[in-house]
Amino acid sequence: MLKIEGNTIFLRALEPEDLNFLYKIENDTSVWEVSETQTPYSKFVLKQYLDNAHRDIYEVKQLRLVICQKDGSRAGFIDLYDFDAKNRKAGIGIIILNSERRLGMASQALKTLIDYSFDTLNLHQLYAGITADNEASIALFSKLGFIKTGVKKDWVFSSKGYKDEFLFQLLNNNNVL
Repeated sequence: MLKIEGNTIFLRALEPEDLNFLYKIENDTSVWEVSETQTPYSKFVLKQYLDNAHRDIYEVKQLRLVICQKDGSRAGFIDLYDFDAKNRKAGIGIIILNSERRLGMASQALKTLIDYSFDTLNLHQLYAGITADNEASIALFSKLGFIKTGVKKDWVFSSKGYKDEFLFQLLNNNNVL
C-alpha cells in the first residue's frame, strides 16, 4: 500500500475496507453544511464510489485520501477536488473525526498534502472555501500559509441562515515556469 508520510500520520488511498468509515463520515449530518450534502448516502452507492476510487486524478479531477495515525487507525479524510491540470490548481478539503480533533493531525495531514500537491502533482495553487464562522479551519489554513483572498456573501445556507464563505489560497511560488 502506497502511503504519503507525515511525522505521526500518513495519507493513503481508499480501500474496500474503508466502506463503514466512509459511510459514517458521509452520513454525519453535522458536516453536511460544509460538504454541501443534502441527502444520506447508501452503502451501495459508497461501495460503487470505492470501486472507482482507483481512477487517476487527471481523469476524475479529484483525489480522496484517508488520514491515518501511525498505528493505521483512521482519523478522517483529506481531498483534492476540482483538479485543473491546465491551470495547475485544485481545491482542498479536510475532515477529522470529532474524537481525533485538536491533536495536530489536521495540520500534519494538510501540510503533507500541500507538499504532495506542489512537489508531485506540480500544482501552482491550492484553494479552500471556509465559512466565516469556522474558526478552527480558518486558523488551520492560515497557520499553513493560506491567505484569505475573497469573500462570497451569503454563500452557504444553514439552519442559522446564510453564511459568508471565505476563499483562501496558497500559491507555490517555487514552480513558476
